[in-house]
Amino acid sequence: MDSGGIPRKLRPMGTKTWLFIGLCLLFSSVQAQGLLDELESTAPKEKEYAFATFKAPRIIQGHSIETPGKGELMFIIQHRFGRINTGFYELFGWDQASIRIGLEYTLPFSERFNVGFGRSSYGKTWDFFLKTKLLRQAKGGSPLSISWLSTMAINGLDWANPNQQNYFTSRMAYSHQLLLARKFNSWFSFQLSPTLVHKNLVPLSQDQNSFFALGMGGRVKVSNRVSINAEYTWLLPGQHIPNINGLEPQNAISLGVDIETGGHVFQLHITNTQAMFDVGSIAETTGRPELGDIHVGFNITRTFSFKRR
Repeated sequence: MDSGGIPRKLRPMGTKTWLFIGLCLLFSSVQAQGLLDELESTAPKEKEYAFATFKAPRIIQGHSIETPGKGELMFIIQHRFGRINTGFYELFGWDQASIRIGLEYTLPFSERFNVGFGRSSYGKTWDFFLKTKLLRQAKGGSPLSISWLSTMAINGLDWANPNQQNYFTSRMAYSHQLLLARKFNSWFSFQLSPTLVHKNLVPLSQDQNSFFALGMGGRVKVSNRVSINAEYTWLLPGQHIPNINGLEPQNAISLGVDIETGGHVFQLHITNTQAMFDVGSIAETTGRPELGDIHVGFNITRTFSFKRR
């Protein structure tokens, strides 16, 4: 009320006042958006990592850079028929099949560590491995994915001469590989694998216990579910690598097709090696493809997840 006790009317704000307030709000929002844009531009962005460099933890014979996800268990069946040049009597290798069954597990506390083991009918061999991720290819980061792989194989055959003193360590052999992989684009990936193999026991004194090889493998994507893979292991020249049953070891070569079918990856291939563990496929391949020493084989992988939903 005024001094005379007469009530005053409430007067609404005029158009000029509303216009002034609107301009202030607009100016404030523009300033705030500019500040947000500046903060977003200076904030660290998440790296864009390469994924699915290969479809499975095996290119064909050898390990790829891939592993199951954290806390996941992978079951793998690997199968090789005999050599196709054995003819119809052996049904082109069908009667001489060998098999490996294995399990691979990525530890639940870190996706960097993958462990596994398997049992092969070839040499009645038990094999174990540890694969450790060192670097992962990323946009604006490492140009390569890099892992370290160490394997151990234990031959389970009866001793050739049981009457002499034999040592369990004589059954053991090892391999160590540095896996260097790059996904160049959505359809092509390539991997190099410098390798050291060591056998505790070799047949002749002039044979080397330790020797070197270079593995290489690639993948060409044909569709979302199909790719063509190739793999080659080069035994470096000038080495005295132990013979296998009197035969000189050969460079392993393989060609295959990967087919993804939901939770399974089916790998069909041809190769000149029958062993399906690292030491065997690298150092004990004796097949010569030019003579028809070719094996037809396949890998089947199935992954199980134990993560809580």
